[in-house]
Amino acid sequence: MADHFTVIKKDSTTEARLGSLVTAHGVVETPCFMPVGTQGTVKAVLPRDLKEMGCQILLGNTYHLYLRPGAGLIRELGGLHKFMGWDGPILTDSGGYQVFSLAATRKISEEGVRFQSHMDGSSHMLTPEKVMEIQAALGSDIAMMFDECIAHDASRDYVRTSTERTLRWAERCLRARGREDQLLFGIIQGGMHEDLRRWCAGEMSLMPFEGFAVGGLGVGESEAMLHAIGAYTVGLLPEDRPRYLMGVGRPEDIVNAVRAGFDMFDCVLPTRNARNGTLFTSQGRVNIKRADFARDPRPLDEACECYTCRNFSRAYLRHLYMAGEILSSQLNSQHNLYFYHRLMKRCREAIRDGRFDFWIASPMSVPVQ
Repeated sequence: MADHFTVIKKDSTTEARLGSLVTAHGVVETPCFMPVGTQGTVKAVLPRDLKEMGCQILLGNTYHLYLRPGAGLIRELGGLHKFMGWDGPILTDSGGYQVFSLAATRKISEEGVRFQSHMDGSSHMLTPEKVMEIQAALGSDIAMMFDECIAHDASRDYVRTSTERTLRWAERCLRARGREDQLLFGIIQGGMHEDLRRWCAGEMSLMPFEGFAVGGLGVGESEAMLHAIGAYTVGLLPEDRPRYLMGVGRPEDIVNAVRAGFDMFDCVLPTRNARNGTLFTSQGRVNIKRADFARDPRPLDEACECYTCRNFSRAYLRHLYMAGEILSSQLNSQHNLYFYHRLMKRCREAIRDGRFDFWIASPMSVPVQ
């Protein structure tokens, strides 16, 4: 069942673990971070540069690629890997979160979700079977089941009804899977209720998924609730399969989740923040728009070896941002993604060396100021 995933080493004082995930397009060392390439591209970053900074796996999105340019076209052109010029592993999100964000224009039923396109208002229906068909056409290495992402403040009755439906959709996704070379992950829901999370995880773990994700977090709940529900739920999942915390991306939250036993992460935060001028450094977050950087000749982060920090000053990065230059998004995004991949590499090294708890206690491990 778990030939595709091996736990290489577990930390002695935490639940952190070093793993190896085998996919059709290569091996991924975990814990890992997946940059979000929603529409077949990580915004403002070349695939070549992603490789050079240590990126192992990308995330694409079923909902967006279905609407534009269409899964059929991508299949005709050789699949998503060839289409976007990326020969490494790809995970595709099923579109559940995007449907969640379209609450005003969606209608959920047992069959699936009918929604209006955010682009032209046209009506569409996503079902578990349709989602599996799209992901098979895209040819991603890891497909996600179709679920409903539940609002953090939903009533208990709604959470239970929705979670029951997600479990039925999980069975339909398994029956509809169409590729032997594509891993399929289940998604644990249950809202902010430990007993519903435990029930969902127990039912889902009996199904033959190759990995499990925890969804419905990072959707507006408190930081304390995020950490508590995440740590509780990951402890309910099988140890012999990868565990993926969906959409949670602050560096400090990722490190806490690694400590709890999660293996995989994704978030738009590093690239979105980069485009907005907020950069992650070893000394904390930097708002490059600040006027006091106008004459600053120093690199953004003297402890960083990314292309941006090796070649450009803070003054230049501020100038590019204030001038609205495209290069601003490119250089800022390269830096932030390099920061994230270096963070994950250090997590793996600390687990391998048996010093993860000591490492995260260091004030320099995850600067958050």
